[in-house]
Amino acid sequence: MASIFSLPSRLSRRFLPWRPLFQRPASPVRDFSLNYPLIDSTEKLEEETLSWYSPSDFYSVTIGEVFQSRYQVIGKLGYGGYSTVWLGRDLQQHDYVTLKVFERNSAEGRREIETYHHLNSIGMVDHAGAKLIRQALDSFQITSEGGSFGFLVHPTLGMSLYDFRTQLRAKVLPERIVKLTLIHLLLALDYLHTEAGIIHTDIQEKNIMMAIEDTSILADFEDEEKSSPSPRKIIDDRIIYASRNLKKTKQHGRPTLCDFGQARRGSNTYYGDIQPYIYRAPEVVLRMAWNEKVDIWNVGLLTWDLFEQGHLFYGRDSDRGISDAHHIAEMIAIMGPPPKDMVQDSVYANEFFDDEVGNWKGAVEIPPVSLETLEGNLERESRLFFLQFLRKMLEWKPEERLSARELLEDPWLWSQ
Repeated sequence: MASIFSLPSRLSRRFLPWRPLFQRPASPVRDFSLNYPLIDSTEKLEEETLSWYSPSDFYSVTIGEVFQSRYQVIGKLGYGGYSTVWLGRDLQQHDYVTLKVFERNSAEGRREIETYHHLNSIGMVDHAGAKLIRQALDSFQITSEGGSFGFLVHPTLGMSLYDFRTQLRAKVLPERIVKLTLIHLLLALDYLHTEAGIIHTDIQEKNIMMAIEDTSILADFEDEEKSSPSPRKIIDDRIIYASRNLKKTKQHGRPTLCDFGQARRGSNTYYGDIQPYIYRAPEVVLRMAWNEKVDIWNVGLLTWDLFEQGHLFYGRDSDRGISDAHHIAEMIAIMGPPPKDMVQDSVYANEFFDDEVGNWKGAVEIPPVSLETLEGNLERESRLFFLQFLRKMLEWKPEERLSARELLEDPWLWSQ
């Protein structure tokens, strides 16, 4: 497949896949009510609450606006650390899409667009995991004074795995759903690691979304935006909207891995800080080189979060906040002390371990816990298999963690 993200001059885009010779006329542009509730302009709303928010860095999307003479904005779905997300309507294809609008000159946005460029350049592949990664249908840029805003067009997806889990009364997923979710996730990661050469580095519940089976919730969203417009605040020529949720449904599709703004590709090993703080792998905490096995570590901690009450690691000092010493102490409690050669290879490890034999210096106490004492959902053989599965991912050394493909053969995932 030809490159889909070439970026010439002011606007850049790609052509969508083959279309029939005789195509339906484009849908008419929708009209939206101008009778909407206003929010006090002094109140911080959504992306404004981000500590790094700057009005000039976020594109002022307007509901009803049409981009590329094609994508009309229907309503706001949400926002993230470097983007806002909108439900749109592809007027040419007569279908709903999601528009992701990045911050001005966003490094994460560029990385995500380049990652999708690479994924789409691979073409057709015979790997089940390729279908479990969110697609990019289109991309374009809008250039203004001081920089450009990148846009990605995606198929619409439903709620995140985090929202799915937290709406349950127990706040944890049933064992059967955890297994099905992990099978899908590991298939996606096996494709990324072995076929695409991509490390995601940000595996967490909010970056896994459920496919939509009941598409009526999209039409309902549009009808609600027309009949009951979203609250918004207006400052000069800038509008900031409150997000609107899609309706809840009992029909959920497959888990789909999303958000490639932190992804890496093109090398066997990398350096630098990555991953959500409590999900950082030991080699990242110890400031060592890392590779695709950081994703496997993330899957281990995600598995715990889906199935247990609370996180496995917190990495915090109750008085002073985030703490590498507490994080490493928690790892020691679960996995035992790190291998001596790993300590010797990390200059930063000298802060916490002695030089001679690699013993813990005692900067903080090792918590008196273990996987066995913390796990409380399973019994007998199921519990044994579950903990064995976790330990295949929660290893100090990256090379001792199993690959996604090897984990897919684990007996716990397929046990009844």
